[in-house]
Amino acid sequence: VQLQASGGGLVQAGGSLRLSCAASGRTFSRQTVAWFRQAPGKEREFVAAIWRGGTNTYYADGAKGRFTISGDKAKNTVYLQMNSLRPEDTANYYCATDPSIILSSVREARSYAYWGQGTLVTVSS
Repeated sequence: VQLQASGGGLVQAGGSLRLSCAASGRTFSRQTVAWFRQAPGKEREFVAAIWRGGTNTYYADGAKGRFTISGDKAKNTVYLQMNSLRPEDTANYYCATDPSIILSSVREARSYAYWGQGTLVTVSS
């Protein structure tokens, strides 16, 4: 499976962006897809995940109430709507998927075998 992340850019604090993760080679309809981010000098961290095509969603504490993950099965694309952005949200954002992931590992980057190339989000103060 190949993942293509897009939608990053420069936005002022308080603004919004919508990231997209398009898949080819495999359908997302029953897979878990997650977003992670990595800021310079920091480890990759979990942001949000949509479990097996949308049965449940999971968020990092800092994303709750501001970010929404959703999927469009017809377009084989998962989105991350980010509102009320803060300078500390600045990072490269990556989407990931793995057909074998288990629920207890959904927040662990090492559990995902397939990754998109990343899209840069920069939030200015």
